[in-house]
Amino acid sequence: MNIQGLQKLTLLDFPGKMACTVFTGGCNLRCPFCHNSPLVINPPKEPAYSVQDIVDYLNTRRGRLEGVAITGGEPLMQPDIADFISRIKSEGFAVKLDTNGTYPDKLKMLVNENLVDYVAMDVKSGKSGYSQCVGIGGYDLSKVSESIDFLKEGRVDYEFRTTVAKGLHTDEDIEELGQWLTGARRHFLQAFKDSGELIGFGLEPFSKQDMLHMLDIMKKYIPDSDVRGI
Repeated sequence: MNIQGLQKLTLLDFPGKMACTVFTGGCNLRCPFCHNSPLVINPPKEPAYSVQDIVDYLNTRRGRLEGVAITGGEPLMQPDIADFISRIKSEGFAVKLDTNGTYPDKLKMLVNENLVDYVAMDVKSGKSGYSQCVGIGGYDLSKVSESIDFLKEGRVDYEFRTTVAKGLHTDEDIEELGQWLTGARRHFLQAFKDSGELIGFGLEPFSKQDMLHMLDIMKKYIPDSDVRGI
């Protein structure tokens, strides 16, 4: 496991649970609004933390922490992700997985083997704007669509979420996104924030008014929709 970061406590990343967050290195997308570009473009080859480091930390927080949120980068790129999650689960902690949905086979395996308790999948835009939002021309959406359809089956608790930024998203994109995700359990529109370590340039956040307008669009398709970060 290429573990590059550990946030020792989060009350936000794992809905309903006190958790820590583990950051993995490497990603197969190049989203311009990504705020973790050091983990995406050129992550260190040597892990900053070993699996045992994470387990040791969890053991010091028994009775306080309830779960571990695994994010990135893209965690499903890690060849030993299942072994890592199995180790965490064997220690009695719940697991939340963040993913971009491009590894549906791995996602299905983890869910079917009851290794994850919650999945947050980033759906970057409506279909027509996806290539621009992942920074890859002519992007093939088949694997993303497969992951969306699988999560919609409800075999694990989940959410879809979309970070929106001026210069990338329009009302038409949100309309198309809503149509694509119709029937989903829940969806969150997330406000873009410039971390200072972005992959792209020239992006700006939408106003609160604009975010609420886009929320109204999403609610037509997914009643349990909300916004974050405004």
